[in-house]
Amino acid sequence: MRASLADQACTLAIGIGANLPSPAGEPLATLLALRPLLAGALAAQWGAWGLEGPRLRWSPLVCSQAVGGPPGQPNYLNAVLLVEGDGAPQSARAEQLLERLQGLERQFGRERRERWGPRSLDLDLLWWGELRCSSENLVVPHPLWTQRAFVLAPLAALRGDPIQPEWPQPLPGCPGWPE
Repeated sequence: MRASLADQACTLAIGIGANLPSPAGEPLATLLALRPLLAGALAAQWGAWGLEGPRLRWSPLVCSQAVGGPPGQPNYLNAVLLVEGDGAPQSARAEQLLERLQGLERQFGRERRERWGPRSLDLDLLWWGELRCSSENLVVPHPLWTQRAFVLAPLAALRGDPIQPEWPQPLPGCPGWPE
């Protein structure tokens, strides 16, 4: 799957998830409120780089069990956003984008208390074309994305590929998230 989705030099993928309420409400309300804000943040970031705004492709939502972390977490709502735009991916740009994503997480009440713990919003930079970078704050590509059904199922849905029976299944569209 990676070769066909991340082969374009300027395509990046953002993993989206939530399993706790945020100031916007329950996880579905959070993701619905996030959508226009994330689109605006990406357009602003591309503009700051002097580039034409990116094209966005949203996956359907899936409901999945928590992976890792403390037992007894609520299920997650997950999706993937593919971002296609001009301009070569660079480590510095990836770090700037991560700052914007973490700003959105904070806006929705994200507190980093424990690894893989429950969260009101989680935004992960999964890959950006062939960019390879590793810093204290960011590793691209995300080292575990190919092992996470909550990422693979939304990506397969975007491509129109069959969803594996053991993966979370796409949820029906709803107002604000029609995919």
